[in-house]
Amino acid sequence: MRVAYQDCFHLIEPLLAKVEKPSRYIDHEWGTLSKADADYRCCLIYPDVYEVGLPNQGIAILYNILNQAEGISCERGYVPWPDMGDAMREAGIPLLSLEGAAPVASFDIVGLHVPHEMAVTNFLEALDLAGIPLLAADRTEDDPIIIAGGPSVYNPEPYAAFFDVILIGEGEESLLETCQLHRRLRDEGVPRAQIVEQLASIAGNYVPSLYEVCHDEPCSPHGYTVPREGKDAPTVVYKRVVEDFGATNPLSQSCVPYAQLVHDRLSIEILRGCARGCRFCQAGMTYRPVRERSADQIVSSVIQGLEKTGYDEVSLTSLSTTDHSCIRDVLGRLNHRLEDTGIRVSIPSQRLDSFGVDMAESVAGEKKGGLTFAPEAGSQRMRDIINKNVTEEDLDRAAKAAFEAGWNRMKLYFMMGLPGERDEDIVAIANLADHVLELGRSVVPKARR
Repeated sequence: MRVAYQDCFHLIEPLLAKVEKPSRYIDHEWGTLSKADADYRCCLIYPDVYEVGLPNQGIAILYNILNQAEGISCERGYVPWPDMGDAMREAGIPLLSLEGAAPVASFDIVGLHVPHEMAVTNFLEALDLAGIPLLAADRTEDDPIIIAGGPSVYNPEPYAAFFDVILIGEGEESLLETCQLHRRLRDEGVPRAQIVEQLASIAGNYVPSLYEVCHDEPCSPHGYTVPREGKDAPTVVYKRVVEDFGATNPLSQSCVPYAQLVHDRLSIEILRGCARGCRFCQAGMTYRPVRERSADQIVSSVIQGLEKTGYDEVSLTSLSTTDHSCIRDVLGRLNHRLEDTGIRVSIPSQRLDSFGVDMAESVAGEKKGGLTFAPEAGSQRMRDIINKNVTEEDLDRAAKAAFEAGWNRMKLYFMMGLPGERDEDIVAIANLADHVLELGRSVVPKARR
């Protein structure tokens, strides 16, 4: 029998005084968008705790889009901390949505975001706590459709057995199309198994049950996965790409949290994709091609977002924010508009050149705390292998310019375990860090260190 959609907050309320950070589990935040009178319900789950999941822009974007659609209500869900998860199991309480405190199993469709491979055990925890069978093959007519999306589903086979449908690529259009088709087929009384099969007709949707996987050698010229005999499924599933990025809503955040978040600020995505081509970068490949918003759109959305949310910091997010063609103009206009307000503009990534330092200075003002650069590898040999087009001379110039401009601290990002790496490449990381430290000491006066 299908679990009924109903408010079950009274079940978890007695547990709140017994767990760490009860604010993770209460609803009615300012800016929620779900609709009580909708006849189709979707729950989007981020596979981590509330303060990690709420800032996620992907969930925020899709949450806005679904709630703007007629007749569709979207709520959010997060994975409880172990103390709350254990207490809910002991009390026989299933995983609940945030806005309506309704059982996740009562929704028509449940979407799980897969931000990275380490989240896999967390989405299994979410399904188990919700009382939904882990394997797609074990689900019945009473279970919701379970879908997945996000940057780590481009190689879906390791966890394909757990999902009815996997959305490959950007979900702004495909998720809405999936929900609309599911809603129509549900209302027509189509059986669940047939609904899942028909969802494969939407571009970008991979339905694992329609395919067989060859483990020893490729099944076809296209790879190790082929449609099962007699199944109407595409031979190749191509990722979905939002072509008109500028037409999408840049102000994805609407919910103002009760708790302090991991990224506790307003975030505006100003650029999608990256033209750098570093070989180690998953996101640089999956979010191609490069698309950017106009300066006017960025500035207006920042001002509107700050007015709606009350944040005192805004982050201009992308894979390489200082590569935006109008970034100097954008920062100049924002600094002028936000002067004397106490609101800080930040950019998450700095180019390793003088332009990057100039941009950092334009957003920091007098608040020069720390600056981050990413050489990624300690030796030039390894940087060449991973196509990180940065030399030690570039780092020297950027570091010197930053120290001279007033920064006292510098963070350097490196990776270990790269293909082709040798012991001397690891030693080079320490040597390069020591070199930058000595450079800083030669530039920064003793009184400012």
